[in-house]
Amino acid sequence: MANRQYFIERKEVLISYMFQIGFDIGGTNIAAGVVDDSLNILAKADIPFPKGCTCESLSLLLKNIADMFIRENVNLSELDSIGVAVPGSIDPTREHVINAHNLGLHNAPLRACVQTHFQNTPVLLVNDADAAALAELYKGAFVGAKTAVLLTLGTGVGGGIILNGRLFTGGRGNGVELGHSILQHGGNKCTCGNNGCIETLCSASRLAREGRCAFNEDTVTARVVIDAAKAGDAAAKKIFADYVDALGSAVASIINMLDPEIIALGGGVSHAGNFLFDALRQNVSGKSFFSEYADIVPAQMGNDAGIIGAAMLKRNANL
Repeated sequence: MANRQYFIERKEVLISYMFQIGFDIGGTNIAAGVVDDSLNILAKADIPFPKGCTCESLSLLLKNIADMFIRENVNLSELDSIGVAVPGSIDPTREHVINAHNLGLHNAPLRACVQTHFQNTPVLLVNDADAAALAELYKGAFVGAKTAVLLTLGTGVGGGIILNGRLFTGGRGNGVELGHSILQHGGNKCTCGNNGCIETLCSASRLAREGRCAFNEDTVTARVVIDAAKAGDAAAKKIFADYVDALGSAVASIINMLDPEIIALGGGVSHAGNFLFDALRQNVSGKSFFSEYADIVPAQMGNDAGIIGAAMLKRNANL
C-alpha cells in the first residue's frame, strides 16, 4: 500500500517519471523490482525458481510478475525497459543465454522469448555479475569512478568491469569471466573444465571444502571456517590465511593489469568484514606493482544489486 500511495501522490503533482523492471534470476529464487529514475526500488517480488523450466515457461513467469507490478504499481505507458540478469554466459548479440548451468538453460533465446510479451518495451539481457557491477556504478561503491572491478565471492567467483564509466562486456562482446582466469598452473579442476581458475582458489566453496577435510565434518560451510578462524582455531586460521593469499594474488593481478580506481568485493565471503579486508589489503600491498593502487572495499548493493543493475541496462546502453 505504501508503494501505491507513492504513485497516487506522484500523479497528483503531475511529475513525469519513467520506470524500469529488473529481474535477477538465480538458481534458487527470482527477485524482481520496479525501479524509478532515482534508482529507488518501489516494489519487489521474490519467488522460487521453477526447476526444469524452459525458456518459454520462464519468460511467461516473468511476464506474470511484470503484470502484477503493472496492475499494482505502474502504468504500462510509464514502463521504459525490462532488464533480465542471469547467472551464465551471454552471447555477443545479447540475445541468447549460452550456458546457465544452475538454471538448466543452454543456447536459450531468452531475450526474444521475454520480448514477445512486451512488444512496445525493450527487453535487455545481462550476466548477473555484470548487473551487480552496474548497480555499484550507479548507486553503490563505484559512484564517481571511471574504472572499477567487482568480484563476487560465493559458490563460484563472478566479476564485472567498469571502463570509462560504462560496463565493459569484452572486446568481442563475449563478456568477462574473471573467475575463470587461471591463477595456479596445474591447480584443481574447475567446473568450467580448466585447472587452477580463480574460482577454485577464491570461492566460498574452497573454504567449505578445506574446512570439511580439516574438521572431518560434512556440514562445514565457509562461514563456519571463517567464524572458527576469528575464534582462533589453528586449522581454520591456516585455511583462511591460504585463502586470503590466493585472493590477494587474484586482486593484485587485476590491479597490475587494469589499474582500476576501486575494487569491490561482494558475495558471502565478503560478509567476513574487516577480518577479511584488513588481511587482504595487507596481502595485496606486498604484491601490487604500483605503490599507489585501487581502494579495496566491500560492495554496497547486497541483494538488490541484480535488480538495480538489470534495470539500468538501457541507461548504460545509451551512454
